[in-house]
Amino acid sequence: MRKTRSLEQWRNIIEEQQASDLTITEFCQQHALSKTSFYAARSKLNTESSRFVQAKVTKHVAPTEQQQLIMVTIGSVKISFPPTMPVAYLSQLLRELAL
Repeated sequence: MRKTRSLEQWRNIIEEQQASDLTITEFCQQHALSKTSFYAARSKLNTESSRFVQAKVTKHVAPTEQQQLIMVTIGSVKISFPPTMPVAYLSQLLRELAL
């Protein structure tokens, strides 16, 4: 008589086989399982677990934390820059000020 198993039952069976030192053939023989059913269930579980799920933005939220200004002090002069200052621009400015 054919026994129908749920995917959860197959997941447990497959995990049990992987934890054992038995090959799939040996495991199926010892547990009276069809190798064809074993491979089919494993394939179906692998397909289901690797499905791509596209995320959708439902709400845009502003950052709650205020970003700190970039502060540069040269001698007695203090210069502040917004945190969005491009790194390349800031880097070039610092190179020029160091001359």
